[in-house]
Amino acid sequence: MTSSADPATSAGSRPLTPAVRGALLRYRVIAYIVGVMLLLLVFLAMPLKYFADSPGAMDIIGPLHGFLYMVYLLGTFDLFRRVRWSFPRLVLMALAGTIPFLSFYAERKTSHELLGR
Repeated sequence: MTSSADPATSAGSRPLTPAVRGALLRYRVIAYIVGVMLLLLVFLAMPLKYFADSPGAMDIIGPLHGFLYMVYLLGTFDLFRRVRWSFPRLVLMALAGTIPFLSFYAERKTSHELLGR
C-alpha cells in the first residue's frame, strides 16, 4: 500500500510548525538568490574583470553577493535553530553558498527532507 506524502508533514511524520515552514520558505528563496548571484559572479563578473579588463560588473556583483550571502547565513541559521539539526550540517549548509550550483542542491535536499517528498 502506498500513500502520497503530505507536504504539511516532515520526513519524521510530524507536522511542520508555521515557524519551521516560514524559515524553510525564507531559506529556499535566499538559497536561490545567492546561487544565481554566485553564478553571475563566477561566470560573468570574474571573466569580465580578468579577461576583458572590465571590472564594472565585479564592482557591483561582488559586494551584492557578499551582502546576500550574509542574509543566506542568517536564513540558514534560522532554519537550523528551528529544526535542531547538528552543527556539522549547519556548516555544510553555510558552505553551500560559496560553491557554484551547490546552494541549489542543498536547498532541494533540505526541502525534500523537511517536506517528506
